[in-house]
Amino acid sequence: MIRTGIGYDVHRLVDGRRLVLGGVEIPHDRGLDGHSDADVLCHAIADAVLGAAGLPDIGHYFPPGDDTIRGISSLDILRRVAAEVAGLSGTLNNVDATLIAERPKILPHVPLMKVRIANALGLTPGQVGVKATTNEKLGFLGRQEGMAAMATACVEMPLG
Repeated sequence: MIRTGIGYDVHRLVDGRRLVLGGVEIPHDRGLDGHSDADVLCHAIADAVLGAAGLPDIGHYFPPGDDTIRGISSLDILRRVAAEVAGLSGTLNNVDATLIAERPKILPHVPLMKVRIANALGLTPGQVGVKATTNEKLGFLGRQEGMAAMATACVEMPLG
């Protein structure tokens, strides 16, 4: 059975943190706040994959109060998510994600993001879509108080 999932995540921008998006550290004056590396793009992808497989959300596997995973790389989160799907005999077909942020520009970083996301999920870069858009300076995203991402995933699961 072919199944699709949707993921969404948002994190606040703060001083004193590095900015990691799609597994790539990007030069910026602030970073995203979170228990892990706060990679909003990977978190949205993880939730999309989990949803497509009919599994609980990212917080179930990586609760924000668990100090044993503080600072975890979101690429490790994607590896674990891919393993959960494989453990159910599922096959991840593709993911597609969009970052919503006024800045920085991510286009120069997209090829490496696709490689890193693909490697973590056991896909090829051609099976990973990464795009970006602004929020047209509207709301908290437009005021550059945070970043958001949304993603979809397609998973083939056994019937039953």
